[in-house]
Order: sequence, then structure tokens, then C-alpha cells
Amino acid sequence: MGRKRLRLRRPRGAAEVLSAVVVALAVLVSAVRMTAAAAEALKDAWPFLLPLVLLAGATGAWRIARSLRARRDDAERLATLRITLAELDAMDDRQFEHALRDLLVRDGWPARRVGGGGDQAADVIGDHTQRGRIVVQAKHTRVGGKVGSSVMYAVKGTAGPAHRADFAVVVTNGDFTRDAMAWGDRHSVLWVDRDKLRRWAENGTSLHELLGLSARSRRSRFKRAA
Repeated sequence: MGRKRLRLRRPRGAAEVLSAVVVALAVLVSAVRMTAAAAEALKDAWPFLLPLVLLAGATGAWRIARSLRARRDDAERLATLRITLAELDAMDDRQFEHALRDLLVRDGWPARRVGGGGDQAADVIGDHTQRGRIVVQAKHTRVGGKVGSSVMYAVKGTAGPAHRADFAVVVTNGDFTRDAMAWGDRHSVLWVDRDKLRRWAENGTSLHELLGLSARSRRSRFKRAA
């Protein structure tokens, strides 16, 4: 059986009405006294609370200022970011992905690293207000290593369906096989080899200039294909 609901019964008779009024007045008086006591305590403690309030406010303002200054410093650092091929060669896979993310940010693409298990052929994704979304597959290799066509197939297969990309690019500190470059050119999978990487990372050429990424005319190629 379900629990019975308790229902308030209206006072019956003058005696019950009077009792209810007395109880309500007692509660009201008690609430007024508690409010007055709290106000009096606050008044007495105000000289001690004021410094704490000011300290908390100053601490909050200092933290906000520090955060803004750190963001400004990061923006200034990224604006002039240059990474040599020797530095890129010395990185591990994760550091290489972070470096590519920073280079995209430098070029005006707010980007994030997404590489890892189950990344679906995307290590970095950048979103540009005018140029759209770019998906970067990073292939860090030993000097002289070459990236084959299978990487291009994987990027082409997930750029649209999985990532809703407007552009897809494979970046390596090594080189590509001829078949990989030719297949990428035919199927709109862009590629950055060691020579292009030097121009992008070390010389400061922006990626959209390096690869000829226009603002609108070539958008949504993978979205349409998906």
C-alpha cells in the first residue's frame, strides 16, 4: 500500500483559529529576532570582514590579470613561432602533434590536439572562421622515412564522415612516396613534406598560403563527399 498523504486541516472553531494565529506570530517574531541578531553580528564583525572581502577581491583580480597576461604572452609567442627541422626531428610523436597545433594557432586556426587511440586518422583539428575546418594527420618519422598511400586512403575515408572537414592534410618531417603524392593530389588530400614543413615551421609561411587554401571556393569538399 502507498503511504497516505498528510493533509493540513483548516482550524475549526475560534479556539483553534486563535492558536494558529499565536503560533504564526511566534514564528514571525522569532524570524525577526534572528534577522536582527544576524544583522547585529554582521555589524560587529564588519571591521574584521572588510579586510577579508577586500583580500578576496584583490586575489580574484590578480588571478584574472595573471590569466589575461598569460594568454597575451602565449599569443605573442605563437605569433612569432618558429620551429627548426632539427627541433622537429628531435620530438616524439606527441610533441610533434603539439607543435603542429601551435603552428596552426599561429596561422589563425584555433586548433586542438586530438591524436591518440581511436583518433580516426586525425591528430590535430583546426577551425577557421573563413576557411572552415582542417584535419591534420601527423606522421613523425626518422629522417629519410617516407609516408605511403595507405595513410592518404585513411585520411580521405574519415575526413568527411568522421570529422566534417573542409580540408585534410598529412604532415611529415620525412617525405612521401610518389604514389602517395599523386593519389593525394587526385583526391584532394593535401600533403606537407620535409621541404614544405621547413617553409611552414622554420620560415614562417602560413599553411593556407603554403597550400593555397582559399577562404570559400574550395570549402566543404569532404562534407559533400560524405
